[in-house]
Amino acid sequence: MKLTAFLAFSLLTFSAPLFGAERASSAPILKPGDLVAICGDSITEQKRYSVYMASYLLACAPQADLRTMELGQGGENTFGFSTRMVTEVLPFKPNVVTTCYGMNDGGYCALKPETEARFREGVQLMIAKFQNAGVRRIVLGSPGAVDTDTFKRMTATPEIYNQTLGELTRIAREIAEKNGVDFVDIHSLMLVAMAKAKAKYGKGYYVAGEDGVHASENGQFIMAYAFLKALGFPGDIGTITYDAKADTAQTVGEHQVISVTKGVIEVESTRYPFCFFGEPSNPNATSGMIEFLPFNEELNRYLLVVKNAPAARMKVTWGTQSREFSADALAKGINLAAEFIENPFCEPFRRLTAALGMQQGVESQSIRPHLRLLLDWETNYPEAFKEKPEVFSWQREAVMKRASAMIEASRKAVTPVRHTLKIEPAS
Repeated sequence: MKLTAFLAFSLLTFSAPLFGAERASSAPILKPGDLVAICGDSITEQKRYSVYMASYLLACAPQADLRTMELGQGGENTFGFSTRMVTEVLPFKPNVVTTCYGMNDGGYCALKPETEARFREGVQLMIAKFQNAGVRRIVLGSPGAVDTDTFKRMTATPEIYNQTLGELTRIAREIAEKNGVDFVDIHSLMLVAMAKAKAKYGKGYYVAGEDGVHASENGQFIMAYAFLKALGFPGDIGTITYDAKADTAQTVGEHQVISVTKGVIEVESTRYPFCFFGEPSNPNATSGMIEFLPFNEELNRYLLVVKNAPAARMKVTWGTQSREFSADALAKGINLAAEFIENPFCEPFRRLTAALGMQQGVESQSIRPHLRLLLDWETNYPEAFKEKPEVFSWQREAVMKRASAMIEASRKAVTPVRHTLKIEPAS
């Protein structure tokens, strides 16, 4: 199918439930205490969509003691991962894993029969190893897409390689269905969102990065949305209901009213809305992609409801920002997360993403290399293992303890946030 025809088809079909994600079971994917392992190639190792996912899991999802790890590896394909996962993923005993492979598997050219066969074998092997290790849920992600403007290779045009990635997506879906695992179509979602965004911001608004492969912040946000939607979150961050006549307020979710005085409501929240940053027209920002995805509508609903408003138009001030709304709109409820991009949660959210970036950096630069080194010693110097097993056991234990400490440090970065809403008649 030609790429233009494919885009037209996708625009018509992407109103389907889960927006490109297919659940193998109606049972909840995540449970309290779960460790979610985010696996993939160099696009995952960029630590962007993995940080967005982890931020949401720790701060925006219902508090369920969740933990995350980033386990991406540059230049990797499904076969490479099937070897590495035994040493660098399975020792952490993840309950849920997400995978994103195919970009390197396709060979950056038109799809060849031997490439297709090897990809099928690699994906099947990867799933089997996870299932044999007792991983409860697998979310198999398709490859993403290459940028329709910045991807430049001697071996393929953007159209040709996106067709290859589309075929690998089809194959991954078939294998997911065959094995009863969850699947998410990142490729189609990225193509559709990229086309819409470029129509507004122009060809210079690259989505799959300046090199056409490694997604920028905007493209990474698409990937995070796709995986989070596949994980089955309902998207309710919380609700604040204010009765202007009684001057009282109530909350739903992990939010507590501290005080209410003449329309000024102080709230303490242990659950955050997801926050966006940057100039919308900049590819290295998340704010510009919001309008092309239903992220706020589906995953980020932090509602303010105002009853008995004393005027037809009311002004709402949240932190340092103010906006006016009709009394009718407030009675139905407005989404604070969508209406106030700059809000009191932005700075705590930045601190959380910084902590997660540090955690994921240590995981890729220290934790996994040490596990790899221990395997190398065990393989090449078995006599050392036999002579001093306690030394290597201590080393392995130290690595695992550091991994747990980094995970705990990120979780502790989610601290209660006190914030104030002021509701008054518009002047």
